[in-house]
Order: sequence, then structure tokens, then C-alpha cells
Amino acid sequence: MAGTPNSSASAAGSKRWRLLLGVLAALLMMLAVLGTVARTLPADLQALPYVPVVVSLTPWFALLAVLSLIFALISNRWLVAFIALICVAAQAWWMAPFFRPQASLADEAVSAVGQAHAITGDRYARVMTLNVFKGQADAKAIVDMVRDERVEILALQETTDAFVKQLEADGIGDYLPYSQVSSSDGVYGNGLWSAVALDDPVDDEVHSSASFMPAGTVDMGGTQVRFISVHTTSPQPGYWSQWNRALRELSAVQQHSEVKYVMMGDFNATYDHTAFRNILGNRFADAARQAGHGLTMTWPMNRRGVPAFAGIDHIVLDRGMAAGQVQAKRVAGSDHAALLATLQMP
Repeated sequence: MAGTPNSSASAAGSKRWRLLLGVLAALLMMLAVLGTVARTLPADLQALPYVPVVVSLTPWFALLAVLSLIFALISNRWLVAFIALICVAAQAWWMAPFFRPQASLADEAVSAVGQAHAITGDRYARVMTLNVFKGQADAKAIVDMVRDERVEILALQETTDAFVKQLEADGIGDYLPYSQVSSSDGVYGNGLWSAVALDDPVDDEVHSSASFMPAGTVDMGGTQVRFISVHTTSPQPGYWSQWNRALRELSAVQQHSEVKYVMMGDFNATYDHTAFRNILGNRFADAARQAGHGLTMTWPMNRRGVPAFAGIDHIVLDRGMAAGQVQAKRVAGSDHAALLATLQMP
């Protein structure tokens, strides 16, 4: 018996719906493949125009791959589903370490940084880094965070003379009386503040073409640790090659095997950028990844309705060190989140 008009219309509607889902699945799959492949490129190819921006979104391509897989299964697009599944697997492989602690803090470390006041001279320290957005961040909020978090080492980027003066007026010296601030252009600079004396302070440890990156050595329970405030070139139109160059220059720190380093700041690169992983090499570790507390997004923080979607601020540790209690915290006036961590020396 012939089908009724209603059943025919229903079948046609179902077919159109599956076709639409199939088209969406294919489009999402192509985007997921784009993001997945971009993440695997060598540093020089990732420095091609706009590729750094695509790579910075790598974790979000996992969501597109999952949606593509679901839509493809519903619409019986098996090839699309298979490719989407490969993308999901690749993204899961890359992100999994961020959710699996690779080192743990000793109970003594947690206790030491949890006291009413910062304790110096031991093997543990609470550290913090923040890009202050051309001196527009709330200096009083930073001082309050330093006090409340018992921060012993602070790295700031994009400071101005006026901002540093405001920081001093708001009492940063009560908690971090030692500092080294430098600027390559006389307008914007980077700085380090410390609860203990900074030995052998320099204006630029890296001799970077991007900006002066000041450094100083701190004694942590008998271990001499050299801290650097990092700020590389931003990957913007016209600066793609310079961005790659600045990251490559920073990777030269690996050659100084006689020094233990901690690099903190705005690297303008996520862990998914090959140039950033080249900085780490076999020697250094990213604190957020090592701690295993999940993805730490720090930028942008000042765009209404847009969540932070890129983790471009980092605390990088030398071999043998451990990090935990990693947090990203909003600071009024800045387009970055402050990144905090507790460090433990071996």
C-alpha cells in the first residue's frame, strides 16, 4: 500500500536533516584537521602568516572534532567520522598531560607557602607573573595579591615608569623590597621583584631582539636559582618572523648548563607552538603542564563576552624542580591573567 503524504514528508524531512548534519560534520572535520595539522608543523612553518593564531586555538579544535564525530555518526558519514576520530585522539593525546600531575609538592612545601607571611630561605617559594598591559593594570590589586598569596618572586611585563612608581606607592616594597626593572625602548619594560636580594642582576639576560628580559639570582634553600622576566614579540601581522626569532633566542638559555633557571612571563606562545616546546627541550618543564591541574588560559581577559582562550603566560622550570598550586587570577586593568605557582627545589 502506498505511503501516506505525511509519512513521505517525514522521510524527506529526515533525509534533509541528515544531509545537513553530514555537511556540518564535513565542515567541522576540515577545521579540526586544519588545527590538528597546524599543531604538528615545525617552528618555521608555524611562523607563516596567521598560523601562530590558529595554533594558539589548538585545544578548541578538539571540540570541533567531537562535534564533527557526533554529526558524522548520526548522518552515517563514516569516512568523516573516522577522520574526526583521529583528530579527537590526537587532541586527547596532547591535552592529557595537563590533567595528569607529573610531579607533586611535598607537604612541607604546601605548609611553607600557607603561612601568614612569606618564609624566605627555604626550598619553597610562591611565584607570580603578569603582563600589566602597558602599565594599565591595577597596581594596588597586584600588591594585595602578592600579600595574600605570600609571593616571594614577582615578574611583570609591559611596565612603565609611572606604573612602577604607583606600585611602590601602593607598598610593593613592604613585601618585595628588591627589584630589577629594565626597558629596551625607554617606554615599556619588564621587571623582577623579590623578597630576598637579587644577586648578579642584569637588564637583559637573553640579549633578545624583542625586549630586555631582566634577571637575578635568588638563594632557595642553598640552591642558586636565576629568575628571568620574559616578554617575547606578539605574533601580529608584519611580525610573524620576529615572533619566531624572539622565541628561538630564548631557547639559547638551554646552553647555560651551569645555571638553574626559572623563566616567568608572557611568552606570546602556547604549549602547542613548536617554538615554545623547543625552548623547553629536554631540560625545562612548563609548570602548568607539570602540575596537571588542567589547561590554564591567561589571555584575553579584557574582552567582554569573550572568555580567555589561550595560555600564553608561563612559568618554566629547570630540570629537577617541581611545581604545584598553579592558578590563573584576574587582575583589573590587564588583558592577561596573573599566573601563580608554588615552586619546590630538589
